[in-house]
Amino acid sequence: MSPMYSQDKLPDGVKVPAGNSVAMQTVGVGEITYECRPKKDMAGQYEWVFIGPDAVLNDRKGMQVGKYFGPPATWESKDGSRITGAQVAVAPNGAGNIPHQLVKANPANGSGAMTGITYIQRVATVGGVAPAMPCDGNKIGAKQNVHYQADYIFWKAS
Repeated sequence: MSPMYSQDKLPDGVKVPAGNSVAMQTVGVGEITYECRPKKDMAGQYEWVFIGPDAVLNDRKGMQVGKYFGPPATWESKDGSRITGAQVAVAPNGAGNIPHQLVKANPANGSGAMTGITYIQRVATVGGVAPAMPCDGNKIGAKQNVHYQADYIFWKAS
């Protein structure tokens, strides 16, 4: 039995509201793709723009239970059920790591592990930030994949 998951050390903005309980704990391991694009309304300036994730979702024992991909951000169980959602909040998690995130789930497609999920929390993030290499006019359209890992905690109404 895995230890009880606690949100006590998380910033308030990314805590799941009362009335929900943990349904599934996963560890996402994969890459996030960024693309070099001109900055909006800033002529001659460029930036790495988040395109989407491509990760496997493993249980706490390391067995694959699903995948996470996008756009749009989609969590899919091996049983074929899948969800998307809308970001509620983010909170920093140290330099070089993508932020903690709270997502309100949309109703699931298909029936299975994702049925009834209300929230997805991204915590314990490692890596995944935009590339450090420069993005300039010579690199427009160039894509870079950045390795990352994060825990995705799935919640259902209690």
